[in-house]
Amino acid sequence: MEYIRNNSKVKWMELLPDEFLERQNNCPLVYLPMGLCEPHGHISAFGLDTIKAEYICEVAAQEAGGIIAPTQGYHIHETGYHAPWLEEVVGEVNPYMASIPPNILLHLFLYQLRAFNNAGFKAVIVISGHAGGNQEDLRLVASTFMEHYNMKVEIRADPELVKEKYEGDHAGKYEISQLMYIRPDLIDMSKISRQFKDETLGRFALGTDASEASPELGKKIINSCINETCRIAGNLIRSIDKKAPVKTIDFEQIEELWKKIAREQRDWTTWNLHKGQNPAGEGSRWKKYERWVPSL
Repeated sequence: MEYIRNNSKVKWMELLPDEFLERQNNCPLVYLPMGLCEPHGHISAFGLDTIKAEYICEVAAQEAGGIIAPTQGYHIHETGYHAPWLEEVVGEVNPYMASIPPNILLHLFLYQLRAFNNAGFKAVIVISGHAGGNQEDLRLVASTFMEHYNMKVEIRADPELVKEKYEGDHAGKYEISQLMYIRPDLIDMSKISRQFKDETLGRFALGTDASEASPELGKKIINSCINETCRIAGNLIRSIDKKAPVKTIDFEQIEELWKKIAREQRDWTTWNLHKGQNPAGEGSRWKKYERWVPSL
């Protein structure tokens, strides 16, 4: 099925109060797009991850109902498995990333769930354009939240939405195709040769098969992502009680829940290497973050 973005208002920040309440009463579902700015080669805009997450959420909300929360434009990077990956594909240059540590992001995520609950939503869909394993830690936080509060939360990185059809990547055929379809003005394929020639930034995390990308493939991938997001939305709406009263959550309750999560969840994906992954070299600028675990 082909999905096309239209002009209907679905963003929380753009809705007037009566418009918000009408949409929420019909479908008390909120979408949280997540991404960040990070290198996607010389050919692509930094915000590829954020742009595709926003697009998927916007069209899904127009099709399936619900409201889109303000985008979370910062994400986890640098720590754990990210460190040797950055050494390999970025090297020692400045990556110009909008990354923050796992404990800050995950703590904030709890407060975002609180905000959704207190605003009257009964279900949440989180779509992360940044993948690799970060979504696993978001799910750990969400599962603990759901044990204590009557809200349903589904979290997907966009490659998970289409895992039976397409293989995700970083700034390769998969991702570059997505942006070529959504925002062709943010891709310049004439700069692909800089992957090998640029002395200042080098490869800059461009995928080795980026030259195979096409807007036609991007259209298929994005439509598949939207289709699966709509399916998840439908299942969530059918499973919730729209008339159940909202119980307000205060700061103290969230802080107690964060302490519980910090005590019980020590094996965070984003603080560790992937199984079998080689560590970063001792001289790498990324080495100091590889095993970095803050005091929780």
